[in-house]
Amino acid sequence: MSTDVSAVGRDERLGEDVVMNASHVDVSYRVRGNDRLAVRDVSFQIGRRESFGLVGESGCGKTTMALSITRYLARNGRVSAGSITVNGQDLASLGRDALRKLRARTVSMVYQEPGRALNPSIKVGRQVSEVFEIAGLHRADASGRAEEALRKVQISDPGRVLRSYPHQLSGGMLQRVVIAMALGAEPNLLILDEPTTALDATVEAEILELISALREEFHTSILFISHNLAVIAKMCERVGVMYAGELVEEGPAREVFEQPRHPYTVGLLRCIPRRGQRKDHGRLDTIPGFLPAPGEVPAGCVFAKRCALADERCRTESPPPYPVGDDRTARCHYHEQAPSLPRATPEDVTLAPPDTTAAPVISLRNVAKTYTVLGDKVRALAGVDLDLRLGETLGLVGESGSGKTTLARVLVGLTRPDEGSTLELEGRPLAAGSARRSREQLRAMQIIFQNPDSALNRRHSVRHLISRSLTKLAGLSGAAREESLQEIVRSVRMEPRHLGLRPAQLSGGLKQRVAIARAFAGKPRVLVCDEPTSALDVSVQAAILNLLADLQAKERVTYLFISHDLGVVRYLADRIAVLYLGRVMEYADAETVFTGPHHPYTEALLSAVPSLDGTSRERIILSGEIPSPAQPPSGCVFHTRCPRRLSSGICESTEPPLAEVEPGHLMSCHIPPDELRRLQRAEN
Repeated sequence: MSTDVSAVGRDERLGEDVVMNASHVDVSYRVRGNDRLAVRDVSFQIGRRESFGLVGESGCGKTTMALSITRYLARNGRVSAGSITVNGQDLASLGRDALRKLRARTVSMVYQEPGRALNPSIKVGRQVSEVFEIAGLHRADASGRAEEALRKVQISDPGRVLRSYPHQLSGGMLQRVVIAMALGAEPNLLILDEPTTALDATVEAEILELISALREEFHTSILFISHNLAVIAKMCERVGVMYAGELVEEGPAREVFEQPRHPYTVGLLRCIPRRGQRKDHGRLDTIPGFLPAPGEVPAGCVFAKRCALADERCRTESPPPYPVGDDRTARCHYHEQAPSLPRATPEDVTLAPPDTTAAPVISLRNVAKTYTVLGDKVRALAGVDLDLRLGETLGLVGESGSGKTTLARVLVGLTRPDEGSTLELEGRPLAAGSARRSREQLRAMQIIFQNPDSALNRRHSVRHLISRSLTKLAGLSGAAREESLQEIVRSVRMEPRHLGLRPAQLSGGLKQRVAIARAFAGKPRVLVCDEPTSALDVSVQAAILNLLADLQAKERVTYLFISHDLGVVRYLADRIAVLYLGRVMEYADAETVFTGPHHPYTEALLSAVPSLDGTSRERIILSGEIPSPAQPPSGCVFHTRCPRRLSSGICESTEPPLAEVEPGHLMSCHIPPDELRRLQRAEN
């Protein structure tokens, strides 16, 4: 194995302050009698109170590395070379009791999906108390410590949460509970595996600030795994970039993100919409090709097949971790040339602007939806008016519970709206339920769900999934269907070899491409995209966003695009509607929404977005959680959380109408736009 010269110097500098040390680690899985390497020659250290980030595409070995540190690998997995120490203890030498003690008191882990980390049949209080009982406290004392732990993670009503089952809590609340459990034993090392992936921007910001505060209080070291590079830039002093099981670049986070020295890191950074980049300003760059198959150990550089700088040396000689600066390494023979890596995607594009003179393709008037939950009337939508134009993208943003998905389901006929709601498609009435819509209307409107796993039938091949839509919606058969199938597969950047595979054999990005291909098979005029990129790596996300923009330019499709990632919304959307408690709070073209004046709720959403280049707005903290739709506040429904509510009492007593405050800019707020502009400019 190669010598990691940077790691040696770092060990000497940190001395006894190294909490975790991974040295030349290989991790293998035994599959069908053969050992398959999942992690190769990985070395890095985490100092006391230091936060270290791991980034890279799905399947590159980040979670495998985290599970190795806790010795939670599957039965067929093992650390086959190298060593991992925590507080100087070699994990491989620990017996069963010592390992339990390590997990209970020294190392804690927060998983990506908090709902899966909690037992759904046991109340939260019992599960949190158990952490303290394992540490040696009596049950009565443990209950008191559990309530104290929830207060530390800023849960305002810990008694109610302790009495609740996991399914009765929001995603943000569940994440706080899991963090409270992880920190209950005051561990030396806290491992966070994608802790904010599925959270709203406001909840994500609160969780990140909470982690930072608790880290200082408990003097805890952190290993932070995420595909959100902006989150890593905000939270971590150092970062390691993993690809195909190798640590290809490592160093101070700010330096790595500002001056990357490995082509893979350069590619990842170019995949992110930055500094207000939009689809009509050029395509996002992408990383061509795919990760090597699991267990595949290519000769030479693991990234050579996808790298524009690669030559014969790269394909035959594995690069060592070259020192590229103070405490930095990069596994690239040509690391000095990495910043000038040629683009993989053409940048210049021509897009026809949306037709603002034609009649709307979709028109929604007074759309409302009320559910009955345990005898309470829950109003998920309250009189929504929206228009979607030919060839435009309307971005729909807001926190969980704001009504975004309900509106999407109403539009495609999966949820029936209340009486009095009016839906029109190209000027003609649209039936409330999909069962009463004509075949032409069903074909005209398709939806891409957030989770392709639940949307694709795992028993069918990719060919069957797409061909069925071509037959049922487009009415094609025989040679015409096959020709169309091949054209669609090419348009979503998939290969013919993928047609025979089933969803379980595909990566998350490929599954989402199949879902998009199936949606486009019927040549829809309106496509609803419900968080289609939220769980994807930035490289796959860039490819999907480019694909959606290209297909829109080619087919003049109208999108309703739902996302909590405001950078993604800014890139793709022509106009944006901001929802809160089922009401439209702001509605305007994308540039107006992002440049202001903003509705105070929009302002808070924008301030919560972390920035990769360190230009984030000053964080606006909203008090409390989003109120229950069953008991919305009187007056302006946002006044209970609004940092700018007026002292006159009008916000509490009178609901402001959605009115045009500037040409094409609608807002529901009592504060005049000039005053909002003055306040927001003064603070930013």
